[in-house]
Amino acid sequence: MTASVDATAASFPNLFSPLPVGSVTLKNRILSSGHDTVMAEDSLVGDQLVAYHEARAAGGVGLIVVQATAVHSTAEYTAHSLAAFDDRCIPGFRRLAEAVHAHDCHIFGQLFHGGREMMDSRDGSLPLAVAPSAVPSERFHVMPRAMPRALIGDVVASYGEAAGRFRSAGFDGVEIVASHGYLPAQFLNPRVNLRTDKYGGSDENRLCFLREVVAAIRAAIDPACVVGLRISIGEVTPEGLTADEAIDAVAALDADDALDYVSVVAGTSATLAGSDHIVPPMTEANAYTAPLAARLKARVRVPVMVAGRINQPQEAEAVIASGLADACAMTRALISDPELPRKAAEGRLDDIRACVGCNQACIGHFHAGFPISCIQFPEAGREREYGRRAPAPRPRDVMVVGAGPGGLKAAAVAAERGHRVTLYEAGRRVGGQVLLAEKLPGRAEFGGVVTNLAREVERAGVRVSTGIRVDAELVRRERPDVVVVATGARPHRPELELTGNPVVLDAWQVLLGERVPDGRVAIADWRCDWVGLGLADLLAHGGHPVTLGVTGYMPGQRLQQYVRDAMTAAALRARVAMRTNVRLFGYDGSAVFFQHVLTGDAVVVEDVAALVLALGHEPVDDLLTALEDYDGEVHGIGDCLAPRTVEEAVLEGLRVASEI
Repeated sequence: MTASVDATAASFPNLFSPLPVGSVTLKNRILSSGHDTVMAEDSLVGDQLVAYHEARAAGGVGLIVVQATAVHSTAEYTAHSLAAFDDRCIPGFRRLAEAVHAHDCHIFGQLFHGGREMMDSRDGSLPLAVAPSAVPSERFHVMPRAMPRALIGDVVASYGEAAGRFRSAGFDGVEIVASHGYLPAQFLNPRVNLRTDKYGGSDENRLCFLREVVAAIRAAIDPACVVGLRISIGEVTPEGLTADEAIDAVAALDADDALDYVSVVAGTSATLAGSDHIVPPMTEANAYTAPLAARLKARVRVPVMVAGRINQPQEAEAVIASGLADACAMTRALISDPELPRKAAEGRLDDIRACVGCNQACIGHFHAGFPISCIQFPEAGREREYGRRAPAPRPRDVMVVGAGPGGLKAAAVAAERGHRVTLYEAGRRVGGQVLLAEKLPGRAEFGGVVTNLAREVERAGVRVSTGIRVDAELVRRERPDVVVVATGARPHRPELELTGNPVVLDAWQVLLGERVPDGRVAIADWRCDWVGLGLADLLAHGGHPVTLGVTGYMPGQRLQQYVRDAMTAAALRARVAMRTNVRLFGYDGSAVFFQHVLTGDAVVVEDVAALVLALGHEPVDDLLTALEDYDGEVHGIGDCLAPRTVEEAVLEGLRVASEI
């Protein structure tokens, strides 16, 4: 590290100070905590997973904890999990450890058994789940088999065997996953563990399983191998492990000298509301779990790490400086910007691509069974394809039309590759529809997507011209070698049965401040995303009774679960009435008429003062059509091709700009 970097890192004196953890010393106090990437190949480490973690190690993180790895055949909780219950895993783990170590970064492996928390299986059949007792999981609707004593012994032994494999592969440590209501936590929880043998009936007995697991691990590894524990300090659900119960259990293990560190989270996989804390959405405050870590830190002697919406180095520094924790997991922040640690150390804070907590392409991809990424940094998870900017074979004049997220990304990447880029925007500000999205309740942070992409455009030297509406004549006059059309979309207004003089507004009009008359508002929500739910919350808090009619099984059906849960709960608290499985038919100025999509029956909402449409968008493709005979190279990206989301627009901007 250069002298200038040392001087800048001094502004984060705690974050960039070394941290002893067991026998190793982390170079800084930023870690990437264990998170499933959906990059396993036949349960093993492959090239993409190595590239993904190596990018974060190269960016300067001090510790990488590799994702939940099944220790036993009964522990495979998804069809795409990593496994360490036979020696086939060792070569891949060794490649991963070598790649991470090459950047002066330590690496730990997570030892995982989910117990009753089973999502799916490899062949689509319902998996056999096991747990301390036959107590069901509410969220996954799983009734587990109570574990026989012999199976408990096998599982305990498998923790040790898996730890030995990690160590043989060159990992610096292992982490027992006792968080989020998984198997060790199920044994600790008196409402889930109903056993009457040595594994249940008292706090001491309920701790027996975890003590045996630690002993099996210690017996299988050398003394220099670090052993940590991840645990929820409160599962935030009525039947969950309480904060006091978790702290008492960890304090007992600490008194045994069993652990080298503890990693603190909140929540549980077992319920919808509890699971929202696994990857908390932007509605949760930054570093909201830090006080939980402080409670545990007061009871143990080993270092305490914490995860929970810590997105910026300033937040992490404040947590550590105030003594709440010893290190901070900045996992989504590192997905969004693998170089965050280096940028912070160099004082390039404005260059950090801050995570906005949208959950769409990270945990959202995981839940959909696809490799994780980031809506504003699609290079994440695609490091082998886009991990390095290849210089353009020859510089060309590139005109990008439309400065929404897709246009911003295309302009930045093309300029980074050496092209001469001009970005045109018809409006006064860059940002496109994000400028509307950030106006919804709890969505202000989403505006960071534009802040981040605009900074990339500035840094790349793109010439930006706002207030200019580009037409085919201007393109032919400027004669760029390449035109990238990113002109976006407009609200879709289908033909409706309207009588009288009804007030009908679209979502954009409401967000831009057009007056909504007093009285009940009906919202017709076809997309089932954040727009309808956000409008409902906004209007309800503005004093309107609101009825939300959605063309789906539930509001927010197309959103990632944790985001949907938070937005639905907010709407319910605001007393929004909800009608599901309905399509809009018409409005007579008093009654809004929906039709049930399954039965065809009429669903009528009476005494409605205004109808608000959240019926999606249609492409603004006039320029793209007008340039069909242009003799230069023309590309369309994002909503002007087909209205979708920020994720697709930014990804297409990256792809096109990488190929020019």
